[in-house]
Amino acid sequence: MTESTDAAKIDAPQSQEPASHGEESLFEAPPLAEQERMVEAILFASADPVSIAEMNGRMPHGCDAKVAVEQLQKRYEGRGVRVTRVGEAYAIRTAPDLGFLMQKETVETRKLSRAAIETLAIIAYHQPCTRAEIEEIRGVSVSRGTIDQLLEMEWIRFGRRRMSPGRPVTYVVTPGFLDHFGLESARDLPGLKELRAAGLLESRPAPDLGAGSDEDDEDQDDLFEDES
Repeated sequence: MTESTDAAKIDAPQSQEPASHGEESLFEAPPLAEQERMVEAILFASADPVSIAEMNGRMPHGCDAKVAVEQLQKRYEGRGVRVTRVGEAYAIRTAPDLGFLMQKETVETRKLSRAAIETLAIIAYHQPCTRAEIEEIRGVSVSRGTIDQLLEMEWIRFGRRRMSPGRPVTYVVTPGFLDHFGLESARDLPGLKELRAAGLLESRPAPDLGAGSDEDDEDQDDLFEDES
C-alpha cells in the first residue's frame, strides 16, 4: 500500500509536463513563409500604408511582422510592384519606372495655388512650424483658406503646440503627403527642379542671390519668394 502511494506521488509531476508543453504549442508562431503571405495580404488589401504594430495586431500570436516585411521587400525586388516604406508604415506600390503605364488611370487634379505650394514647402522643409513662422519665411500673411485647403487634402496636420506664449499650434506633413510623392521621410523631399518637372511649380527664372550661393539655396529661396 505504501509503495503504490509513493509511486503515485512520483508520477504525478511527470504527468503534468505534457499539458504545459501542449499549452505552449498553441502559441507557436507560423512559419516565416506563412507570415510573409499574411503581410502581403494585409498590404495588398489596404489602400493606406500599414504600420508594423498594426500588422502584428492582426497576425497570430508570436509573429514578427518586421522580419516578414523585410523578407517580402527582398522578394519583390525587380518586380512590377514593390513594398515601400512610407514614414513608419509600409505599402505595396507600383515600381517607379513603370508609373507611365498608369497614366491613363490617373485622375487629373487641379494644381495648388502658388501660395499653397509655398506654404506646403515651408511646412515640409521646416516642420514643425507655426503659422507665424510660415508668414515670417514667406514675408506675407497666410490666409486661413490656404491652411484649410492643405488640411482638407490631408497633406498637412496639426503638430504639437509650442511651449511659448499663446501655445501656438504647429503644422507637419502627413504620411499621405509622403505617400503621394513616393517619399520614405521628409528628408527625401525633392528640390525645385523635381517640383517643376512634376508640374507643381511654374517655370520661372531663379532670383539673383549673389555670388557664393549654391544651387540648393537658390532653389529653396525661389520656393519662398514673396507673392507678386
